[in-house]
Amino acid sequence: MEKFITLTDTAVPLEVENVDTDQIIPARFLKATDKAGFGENLFRDWRFDKNDEPNPEFALNKPEYKGSILVAGDNFGCGSSREHAAWALKAYGFTVVVSSYFADIFKGNALNNGLLPVQVSPEFLEQLFVEITKDPSVEIKVDLEAQKIGIPQQNISESFEIDPYKKTCMINGFDDIDFLVSKLDAIKEFEKKKSQKIQAATLL
Repeated sequence: MEKFITLTDTAVPLEVENVDTDQIIPARFLKATDKAGFGENLFRDWRFDKNDEPNPEFALNKPEYKGSILVAGDNFGCGSSREHAAWALKAYGFTVVVSSYFADIFKGNALNNGLLPVQVSPEFLEQLFVEITKDPSVEIKVDLEAQKIGIPQQNISESFEIDPYKKTCMINGFDDIDFLVSKLDAIKEFEKKKSQKIQAATLL
């Protein structure tokens, strides 16, 4: 995975609550097991009409909204546990998803795929929607090390929580295997000291 430390970018507002994983990536597109191509079908049934024409009213199709941050309504990622939802968001180009609540399984899938879910208060989320709608060019800064999200131009920010282990992995660009490999020297040193203690004890 790519390292994530800080990100400053514009955002796409998706002011819809209870967005489930079937809306993020419809079930008919789950046949593939490779992550490639899932971004093309992100929010497929909302982005396109029955004639497969782009829906001009949908946020992702509006030219004024762009960027690698998706600001979504409450309870994002509910429904089934499909990991493909995180794949689709990441493949489309999103690096951060902001909401006032995430389904636990979606949150885990996102973190495992280099997609940072930032949970904020309902009040701060509403503030983000207001600022983005008022000025689509406004930039949001996400600082993973400091665990803060805000709009520097408006001098507003809020802290967010993240699992310490997942934070370490994202900052270093580690998946679970990479993390274990990074601890290999420490593990070897621990085993060496443990072996020495056992040998010393047998000599007593």
